[in-house]
Amino acid sequence: MANKDRNKRSVRKARAEERARVEAAQATSAPEASGKPAKAVAKTEKKPEKKSDKKLGVFRRLLNYLGEVRSEMRRVVWPSKEELKSYSSAIIVMLIIFGVIIWLVDSGIVAVLVGYTGLRG
Repeated sequence: MANKDRNKRSVRKARAEERARVEAAQATSAPEASGKPAKAVAKTEKKPEKKSDKKLGVFRRLLNYLGEVRSEMRRVVWPSKEELKSYSSAIIVMLIIFGVIIWLVDSGIVAVLVGYTGLRG
């Protein structure tokens, strides 16, 4: 187990060193590539505001939502009739199996409680 922990630590250390090396390479190459200091580059990368960032009315949001629902429904891969029949039969069989299991457990618990308390239904 100690060997396993040692290997994990060495892998983490190697990853950290690799990350540090990559970050150092990016830090040295970024100002040279743009010709501007790093602070100026960060300021110019500000994202422009979109119209969707502003608060929309209730009806516009509802229309957007319905449009997204419609586009998602077009992407859905619907099962064929044969697949649907097999899935449905599998679900019905599992419901019956679990129903019987729950009935047996419930009957067992009731039998234990009746035997323990001496009450008869």
